[in-house]
Amino acid sequence: MSENFTVKFSYKGKSISVDAISHQTNAAALLAKARTSYAVDDDIILRLIFKGKTIAQESITDDDATDNEINRNNHFAFQEGTKIPKSGAKVIVMGSAATGILNLNSLRSDPLMRGFEDEKSSKSTGASAPALSTYWGPLHGYQDKQYKFCRIQECTDASFGSRPGATTPHAFEARRLLERLATDPGLVSILKSRELIVGTLGEMDPIDDRLMQKKQQEGGCLLGYNTNGGMRIDVKLRTDDLSGFRPYSELAATLIHELSHNWVGDHNILFWTNYGNMRVEYLWKHACLMQGGVFVNGKRTATLAEISEMISPSNGNIGQGSKNNTLTNNSQTMGNICQSVINELAKEMAQHRIPVQFVAPAVLAFSKELMMETKDDATNHAGGHVLGSEKSSQGDATPVTSTRERALAAAEKRAREAKDKSS
Repeated sequence: MSENFTVKFSYKGKSISVDAISHQTNAAALLAKARTSYAVDDDIILRLIFKGKTIAQESITDDDATDNEINRNNHFAFQEGTKIPKSGAKVIVMGSAATGILNLNSLRSDPLMRGFEDEKSSKSTGASAPALSTYWGPLHGYQDKQYKFCRIQECTDASFGSRPGATTPHAFEARRLLERLATDPGLVSILKSRELIVGTLGEMDPIDDRLMQKKQQEGGCLLGYNTNGGMRIDVKLRTDDLSGFRPYSELAATLIHELSHNWVGDHNILFWTNYGNMRVEYLWKHACLMQGGVFVNGKRTATLAEISEMISPSNGNIGQGSKNNTLTNNSQTMGNICQSVINELAKEMAQHRIPVQFVAPAVLAFSKELMMETKDDATNHAGGHVLGSEKSSQGDATPVTSTRERALAAAEKRAREAKDKSS
């Protein structure tokens, strides 16, 4: 026969000893002794813990309860062989209100929080990169397989430098915005035509005091930065008060600006020429999708990118009319794009005391080349020529000087001419 021992219950800071407990005492009897000892109300669900393990636990049962649920405490509370100290077994008693448990079980799980099973599944499939969201539709909502942003990284709550408020967008929303940028058809076109691979596209900490203060001393505002020539690009997504995100069109322009730093670090004539060309290409891609009649959830991609006014200020008839009008419409649209980009450049270059007239001719020349190389995109957006190549009469791709190389060469020539005139 097993020897009896003492159990020392501890509940809400009060200890009570109960004698005549043995290894044959089942969990239900031990729960009853704990309830009687402390005169616990019937609406409190008890749980007994010994050496960090639950040895007995009540549950809320109903008419549909199974036999296992009803008889869950018929086992021995202290299994045979369990060593009991000479001073007695110290058992912690925990109580929870039944109404609180019922309310908790009735709540809907947060869809933004991963469960343990989801976490295991995510880790087990970690070898393959997760697919990005298809904000731009099933046909144009993907990165190029080779030239792309390899990794997306948003800021966590802890990285803000201060506790975010209730109105601060969740980190998941920031990630979706970064994925929207990475799969933007205009940006995909830029990366592909210039053969760019960016290691990480990340969210810039909006409270990065050291970098921000340094930039403000120079008379500017830090909206992004490029690390090691495109190894990592960070863009400031959020407003200063963390209550929302900056306009999407500004975010796209900032990302293109940082991509231009892959070749030129300083804000000189060569940089602004390359940046202007990339802006033209970005807007032209969306214009071609408009011309081709592409809609995503009932809206044109230019509307989703918030650049419709830059492409067609009157928000008018692009994409309409007969094929005979296509060339005229394209020329007019490209004229609108160039004018919008030159106006943008004039404002930004003024901060660096560089007249926009130094880069405007190169931007206009690039726009004409771009129209010729993508002449099929406006009428057949799914089957246009790849930038930097042209097809011979036999249908074979014949390599030629790429758009980027010609643009950079023209910018370098203009920079040399401007330097010679100044000297």
